[in-house]
Amino acid sequence: MTDTQALSAPIANVARPARHSQWRTAYFGTPGNALVTLVCGGVILLLAKFALGWLFLNAVFDGGADACKQSSGACWPFLADKLRYMLFGFYPFEEQWRPLVALSLFLGSCGLSMIPRVWGRGLLLAWAIGILPLLYVLMAGGVFGLTAVPTSKWGGLPLSFMLSFVGLAFALPLGIGLALARASHLPAIRVLGVGFIELVRGVPLISILFMAAVMLPLFMPDGVTIDKLLRAQVAIILFAAAYIAEIVRGGLQDVPSGQFEAGRALGLHYWQVMFKIVLPQALKKVIPALVGLFIAFFQDTTLVTIIGLLDFLDTVRTALRDPDWQGIAVLEGYVFAAAIYFLFSALMGAYSRFLERHFNTSYR
Repeated sequence: MTDTQALSAPIANVARPARHSQWRTAYFGTPGNALVTLVCGGVILLLAKFALGWLFLNAVFDGGADACKQSSGACWPFLADKLRYMLFGFYPFEEQWRPLVALSLFLGSCGLSMIPRVWGRGLLLAWAIGILPLLYVLMAGGVFGLTAVPTSKWGGLPLSFMLSFVGLAFALPLGIGLALARASHLPAIRVLGVGFIELVRGVPLISILFMAAVMLPLFMPDGVTIDKLLRAQVAIILFAAAYIAEIVRGGLQDVPSGQFEAGRALGLHYWQVMFKIVLPQALKKVIPALVGLFIAFFQDTTLVTIIGLLDFLDTVRTALRDPDWQGIAVLEGYVFAAAIYFLFSALMGAYSRFLERHFNTSYR
């Protein structure tokens, strides 16, 4: 045994009992703590017993609606029968391989883009001139021998991802620009920024979607129409940008004014100081708030159902209205939808914590 191993062994042996002692103190240190721990443990065991019985022991794995009526467990044949519709909506059945490929490409590209080593202008160019156009071609078709599919047929999970993630990707730079406009010393720019932010934040998203779908066509010239999906996407971008602007403005206010003054003292002009010194610090400080907003907007895309677009949650609702399954698998459908939303929301939260550790934010 080397000297280093000899020194580290006693330290490890001492640290382990200390850790166990800390655990006992936290959960059983006092009679009150012990009671709360036992009650919570009992509730967790009861919930686990119910979930195990409903998901597996009493569940139906084969058969149809009649078999599910006689069971007190989950009806998995419903998910097997309606899975493609819940994921892709009214997209033509024989062409559903295209949204599947587009969704896989999108998720794979997002996963690759999360690696810090690939960050840079090349990644932005890859998304702008490669990934996004390819995703649109796969979904819309009309070229390369692909059957054209109108946006009115798009739905399910690909539509939810497009409205939320693509919308937020465009809303982020717009929101940063609005935050800078609101903090500007030029009165005209500041008034325009404040007016836009307060106007958009003063109304709910559902009203903006309704205006984009119903009111906007009334102001268009005869014979000129704008795709309904595009209108919804622009409405979400503008609405999200206003909220992002307020979050970024809070981060800008938290950066000491000496940072800006030091940059100007070095001879840097306004934009150099802002983009090289101030904004990086401000954005690092508001990572949790931004990710929380992204999660909220990912879930709020369900509001597009009021303008006739079927997002993922609405395709689940529509599948539950099938007369063959109506009133039989309601819980299964909503549990499946909740699991999907929870999975991607939890992944975004985990990535937020990774970014905090990567940037070694000072408030940790």
